[in-house]
Amino acid sequence: MNKLNLSDNIVRLRHEKKLTQEELADFLGVTKASVSKWEKGINTPDLLLLPQLAAYFDVSVDQLIGYEAQLSSQQIRRQYADLSRDFASLPFADALERARKIAHKYYACYPLLLQLGILYWNHSMLAGTEEERRSILQEAVGWCDRIVENCSDVGVCSDAVVLRAGLSLQLGNAAEAIEALEPAADPSRLAGQKGTLLVQAYQLSGDRERAKDYVQVKQYLDLLDFTGDAILALSMNEDDIDQCEETIRRITGIMELYHLEELQPNAAAQFHFQSAMVYAVNGREGEALARLRLFGTCVGKLLKAEQAVLHGDDYFDRLDRWIEGLPLGSMAPRDKSFICQSLCKALQHSAFDSLREKEEFQRLVRRLAEGEGECC
Repeated sequence: MNKLNLSDNIVRLRHEKKLTQEELADFLGVTKASVSKWEKGINTPDLLLLPQLAAYFDVSVDQLIGYEAQLSSQQIRRQYADLSRDFASLPFADALERARKIAHKYYACYPLLLQLGILYWNHSMLAGTEEERRSILQEAVGWCDRIVENCSDVGVCSDAVVLRAGLSLQLGNAAEAIEALEPAADPSRLAGQKGTLLVQAYQLSGDRERAKDYVQVKQYLDLLDFTGDAILALSMNEDDIDQCEETIRRITGIMELYHLEELQPNAAAQFHFQSAMVYAVNGREGEALARLRLFGTCVGKLLKAEQAVLHGDDYFDRLDRWIEGLPLGSMAPRDKSFICQSLCKALQHSAFDSLREKEEFQRLVRRLAEGEGECC
């Protein structure tokens, strides 16, 4: 929110109406000297005069005083980007204080509150203590509750419900997450057919281009979801190496077919990392290092770009407009330097203990620490 500009706005609006100070004073029943002091910022109008002033100039009271309760999509993106950089470069307490100030200034801007909740979730591990980490996650839960109770945008409310469930899991409240997610996640519900019905509706209305856009975006998201589900399957079945190897074989084929390492290197990196963990805990050091090489290559693609961004490709050639409409646009939710920190920390996992003395593993850690990411 910008500084309130009541005095400047009165001058500007009076000039736009081609009024003298005396004419404005006569209308409001005050002296010309009072209007002069308002415009110089010496005094301010009586609170009861603000609605009358706003009505006379045909603006809202918020517009009159210069208060912006809502931010545009572009402004939200800039705020998120700035705060993400703060968390990567400033002491945690200072970055947190800046985020809170933004939240307090725009407490009625629910799309912004939603993104601030995501920001907290993405950076909560930087908290100095477990108590502080839980405190900021609980603060984000409060924002989600406020959104659901007050926001009229169904999409924003739906996202807030999912975010709250994720935060509940981080807080160890699995029952709350299940209660929030289970009804909507039931694959047998009719809601699962809404995408197909929407495409049919677009086609019936003659809007084939919109139907094509939707189908392609859904394909893209289904691909990411499928890869994410495979990552979960690997983490839950790491004691069954045969099952995991078949999962790795199949998903690797799909990733190669859709060029996922180029299209979405972050998702590909997560899959390679989880695959490396499976091989490592099963004593398959060679395969683990091979997957870590692929992981390093994907991370290198993320870190070498001037900015980690979402994008389409020759096959997914309709994504860019959809991506631009996302709350953060093509911007990554975390700063690149923070990504490096997180990845280096991930490689400290005990699953990789048997690899720590390997030169190839050490080289990967060094290059991640330097912000390079390539391990070959």
